[in-house]
Parts: sequence; C-alpha cells; structure tokens
Amino acid sequence: MKTKIIVRADDLGYSRAVNLGIADTVKHGIINNVGLMVNMPTTESGLAMLQGEDVCLGCHTNITAGRPLTDPTRIPSLVTTDGYFRSSRDYRTTKQDFVVLAEAVTEVEAQYQRFIDLTGHKPGYFEGHAVASNNFVKALRIVARRHHLDFLDFAFEHRPVPYRGMNLYMVMESMQPGYDPAETLRKMAAVPHDDGYGMMICHPGYLDNYILTHSTLTVPRTKEVDMLCAPRTKSWLIEHQIELIKYTDITAKTPTTL
Repeated sequence: MKTKIIVRADDLGYSRAVNLGIADTVKHGIINNVGLMVNMPTTESGLAMLQGEDVCLGCHTNITAGRPLTDPTRIPSLVTTDGYFRSSRDYRTTKQDFVVLAEAVTEVEAQYQRFIDLTGHKPGYFEGHAVASNNFVKALRIVARRHHLDFLDFAFEHRPVPYRGMNLYMVMESMQPGYDPAETLRKMAAVPHDDGYGMMICHPGYLDNYILTHSTLTVPRTKEVDMLCAPRTKSWLIEHQIELIKYTDITAKTPTTL
C-alpha cells in the first residue's frame, strides 16, 4: 500500500525570484500544492507562471510583507507609519497580541476576495503566513466560516492539524541549523499516520534583492528548489511507494471544525 503525503510550497507572489523557484518545482519537480500571497507586486506574474499547471492553489493570507489591500488608516494595528505591514520580527519580539481582531478580519476578507478576483474560484485551502497572533488566527477562522472554506490551521507545538475530517502532521524545518530538505522529506514520509497524512511545508525560491532585504529565510529556499526538482527525489518516492496528494484529494470523514 502506498504512503500518501502532502508537500506544499508557500509564498507565490513574494518576489520574482521566489516565483521562478516555485514555478520550477511545479513544472519540473514534485510540488502540487501552492500558497498564493495575493497582495504583492509580483502576485500576478507568479500566477501567470503556473497557468495551465495541475496544482491545488491555496490562499496564503499574509500580514507581514508588502502593503495591505485595505486602506492602512482602517487597520492601524497591522501597519507601520508608512502604510506597510508590520514585519515578522514585530510579532516575534512582542509579548502581547497587538492585532485588533476587527481590523484583521477586514484585511483577511480583502485578501480572500482578491484571491477570487485573480483566480475565478475559491482557494483549494485557506491558511495564513505564520505569525504569533491569536487574533490573526481568529480572523482567518471567521472569514473561513463566512465563506465555507477549508481552513488549515497553524501547527504550533507539533500538534496535529484537523483538516477535512483527517489529521495533518506538519513538518517545517527550513529555519533549523544544517537544514537538509531531502532528509526532512525522508523523515516525514517514514512516519505512518492511520488518522491522516504527513505534510511538509516548503518555501522554495531563488534569491533576488527583495528577498535578501525583506526575508530572513534565504539559502534554504534554494536548497528546497534543488531537492524538489532533483530526479533522485522522484526516484526515491517511486522506490518507496510514496504518493503525493493535494489538499483537495483529502476526503472528509466528519465535518471540519473551525
């Protein structure tokens, strides 16, 4: 019997170099789930690179990069004085949740509607760019309920994530010292789950000035492109009877709880 796993690429739209890397992992590699950041200057060009490809496209809701879709004066808790989103560092270094729930709901709703405008359909899954804000997560849940979306929660503290009646076991090690994405994939796929699937979150991409000056995740992105596109990776999956599935392939046994 084949082992089924999910491998996902986040951050389509982040920059041109990231878009090119993700496109390579879809066209020449093993990626079939891609999270789209809808508010970035290179969002539309990233989508164009995947036109006609068989991927499950998700809404990767983002409140830490670029400008919001909402007028910044309406969401002051989410932005800096120049109208850009507050950085991930702001969230990591604070001890209190400075996000105002109503403001977060407004921006999350705007990003969902932008996804619809860009793609013409609902996202295959709905989640958020990870930040330590309970109110951001609450906002995601509110918008997901409002539009009957398949909400994919964060997986802090290594807990399983309920999704469409199953459990997903997330692995994301790109920020770990000595990161080897091939080893991470092998470890994740080696652990069977009777109640769901292993899920590896990747951030593949090449590097350009925007990423080098706006993201702390740099070299691991290029390592992931190499692993995800390598013929040896595809051969290993075939040899070990491992099947790559999409979020939309998951059949719910019970209603998803938001």
